[in-house]
Amino acid sequence: MGKTKNAENDSTKVYANEAAMDIDVPDTAHQISSDSWFQVAFVLTTGVNSAYVLGYAGSIMVPLGWVGGVVGLFLASAISLYANCLIAKLHEHGGTRHIRYRDLAGYIYGKRAYSLTWAMQYVNLFMINTGYIILAGSALKAFYALFRDDDQMKLPHFIAIAGVACGMFAICIPHLSALGIWLGVSTVFSTTYSVIAIVLSIKDGIRSPSRDYSMPGDDDTSKIFSTIGSAASLVFAFNTGMVPEIQATIRKPVVKNMMLALYFQFTVGLVPFFAVVFVGYWAYGSSTGAYLFNNVTGPIWVKGLANISAFLQAVIALHIFASPMYEYLDTKFEIKGSSLKIKNLLFRIGVRGGYLTFNTFVAALLPFLGDFMSLTGAISTLPLTFILANHMYLVAMGDKLASSQKLWHWFNIVFFSIASLAATVAAIRLIVVDSRTYHVFADI
Repeated sequence: MGKTKNAENDSTKVYANEAAMDIDVPDTAHQISSDSWFQVAFVLTTGVNSAYVLGYAGSIMVPLGWVGGVVGLFLASAISLYANCLIAKLHEHGGTRHIRYRDLAGYIYGKRAYSLTWAMQYVNLFMINTGYIILAGSALKAFYALFRDDDQMKLPHFIAIAGVACGMFAICIPHLSALGIWLGVSTVFSTTYSVIAIVLSIKDGIRSPSRDYSMPGDDDTSKIFSTIGSAASLVFAFNTGMVPEIQATIRKPVVKNMMLALYFQFTVGLVPFFAVVFVGYWAYGSSTGAYLFNNVTGPIWVKGLANISAFLQAVIALHIFASPMYEYLDTKFEIKGSSLKIKNLLFRIGVRGGYLTFNTFVAALLPFLGDFMSLTGAISTLPLTFILANHMYLVAMGDKLASSQKLWHWFNIVFFSIASLAATVAAIRLIVVDSRTYHVFADI
């Protein structure tokens, strides 16, 4: 209770200081400080309820079971909200707006931390985007399989098509704030596939015999590594790894409005998330796959609508997680002014198209979606969102924190450092095992 009161007092101080300070804003080629907290909340919710949610029943619930999965998901959501709030409160630390994660780390630690944080964030976002392309390709393949069973088109072909679609969207949308109406379109798509997944799963669950909910694995060692890998997927599910970049788009007061957006994400925004994950696992048990619509049965047109919705939503959501790279490149090469200028248009075609081409190649080469979730969570999401957030807050606040609060942050730093190391080993093992089972450019 003491921690809660201290946190509330800290938050109140942050809001008060925010209103009184004259804040410096760094240079950027992208639009900032223009979006309402509600629009930003939808950006965050679009990420958490993206097509990735169709894979969590299989990648999280199956290895962890009912108790571990339910407790783990609720605990991970609470811890993630706490960690994201720490980062949000530091957005104007020292009288400067830190509109990029690396800017905040560099301000607190120095130049080396700036480069290291940028490298970690780049890996995090690259792998998330690779997963989105795998997801979009899987959705297209599932749609194709509803009407054709000739097996002439393989998953890598659909991943290539998905990559082209993502590239076209990236060229048309110049920056994160420009998503605008597309966030509403994304919400329609996510609502469509979520409702269809829930309804068809309930129908299948009622009709099917008793399910097997036992944790899969040939031996205890396999089960342990699967459990650890799934724990990394837990934190991956709720975190973007780019809170400062998203917060940069929000109107003043930026800290207070970002807190409102985060509260929306972790309350209202998680309702469809939990519904899809829990109902999906209830209906299919340990046989739940990495893409839920490969399990459900129902009218072809309904499943077709769901798969196309998942594909299109993945294309939109990828743009959110690619935006820090786009902002970096646009600012470095001074791509400003109208997005329709020939120079700007050709730049986006060449640079963003090249970036997503490489993303698509990696996705087709190693299309192991569950493994990507685990590895991304282990090597980048855990360090960025939990270890770095707690340590940056500890250093930034310094003597303003009580001894008990400092001890709490150090506990988080040590605990999540150990968890990150263990999860990285487990995720790499999973990829090695799957690489033996499947060849590169596998048709999964």
